[in-house]
Amino acid sequence: MNMNEMLEQVTRRNDTWRGRHRYFEDHGNSANNDCHGTRGLATGYAKLDAQLQQNGWPLDSTIELLSDGSGLGAMGLFLPTMEHLSAQGRWQVFIAPPYKPYAPLLAARGIDTRQVLLVHPQNRQDLLWATEQALRSTTCSAVFSWLGAREYSYGELRKLQLAAASGDSLAVLFRPNQAGHNHAPASLRLQMREYRKVHILKQRGGNQSVDVDLSPEEDTPLQPQLWELPVWTGNSQRNSAVEVHSPAAW
Repeated sequence: MNMNEMLEQVTRRNDTWRGRHRYFEDHGNSANNDCHGTRGLATGYAKLDAQLQQNGWPLDSTIELLSDGSGLGAMGLFLPTMEHLSAQGRWQVFIAPPYKPYAPLLAARGIDTRQVLLVHPQNRQDLLWATEQALRSTTCSAVFSWLGAREYSYGELRKLQLAAASGDSLAVLFRPNQAGHNHAPASLRLQMREYRKVHILKQRGGNQSVDVDLSPEEDTPLQPQLWELPVWTGNSQRNSAVEVHSPAAW
């Protein structure tokens, strides 16, 4: 069985999302069209939402998270959104993650790890291609892609931006801090400079060069927060993700 056939079976699973995005249901628009509202998807942190131009994560653009820690200490930033998106039943895709997500921790927060798809591209070209295909797919609610320390042209990043604009997925690209010196088409660029502190480096039409402290008071009590991402040591069927080795397709 070749890779395309394998992924065709994966995307035909009964728990693959074929419905509508809750946000667009509330606003009367189809999740699969190109119409996007002016409000974003709530981050789960009131102070951060107040500083973001769309009052939350944009769903019509790429978000760049700049960090020299491979973005691992920043996963807590997206945990409330992952928890919310899990209710949709669509894939949450991790492309070229440096480590496997810790399934029991995700499950403890109500995230169905059977909806987590891990993609391991074999090279730079496959990484870009897999990211673009995931962003264009209607079966993905979130796409987290680790682009690594490689150099990317503005045109390559622009293709990912256009793919994100054509869908309704949360689109997060992890890049090193050094990438912040170069121009990028992402509408939102963030840096994790300190523990639980987000720096808004660039934001289309909104506040820039702003530091936002993420209060622990907004964390879910007595639940893991994912500010660090442990290595996945378990392999139980209940808490298993689907892994695909590049090339991949949706």
